[in-house]
Amino acid sequence: MEWADLIFVMEKRHRAKLQRRFRKALKARVVCLDIPDDYGFMDGALVRLLEAKVTPHLR
Repeated sequence: MEWADLIFVMEKRHRAKLQRRFRKALKARVVCLDIPDDYGFMDGALVRLLEAKVTPHLR
């Protein structure tokens, strides 16, 4: 957490948990992608959605 510039989370509850747990070490910007966390591991639809939502933040 200390070295990150940008952290992505899927849901608002993920961001809240991160902020509570790593309050002192969290200096990075946390971006919530508003993606429900109900996909299976490496689900193709999830991968495509993540690529679409994350890519604009990396430019």
